[in-house]
Amino acid sequence: MINVNDLNFKEEVLENKGFTMVDFYANWCGPCKTFSPIFEEFANENQDIKCVKVNVDETTIARQYKIMSIPTILLFYNGEICDRFIGVMQKRDLLEFVNKNK
Repeated sequence: MINVNDLNFKEEVLENKGFTMVDFYANWCGPCKTFSPIFEEFANENQDIKCVKVNVDETTIARQYKIMSIPTILLFYNGEICDRFIGVMQKRDLLEFVNKNK
């Protein structure tokens, strides 16, 4: 799992070819703590989808993408946002989320 910040967001997300799923979270957020192991398991099982995490308390990226609630998942394809989801998802829902954007 890659933790992304202001310094490496462009390289890790915007310049990535294919799908990149970004989990915006905070360490103090209860739903984020619930979602984190689900997201990590999904990432391990779907290595064709790049999965990264952004701690909203440590970057300005959340403000840039108008993240108002966490957890929020942004799905990028070739560096462009193609979808967003707010809240906790299950692994099967994450896969459906990607597949509906193919």
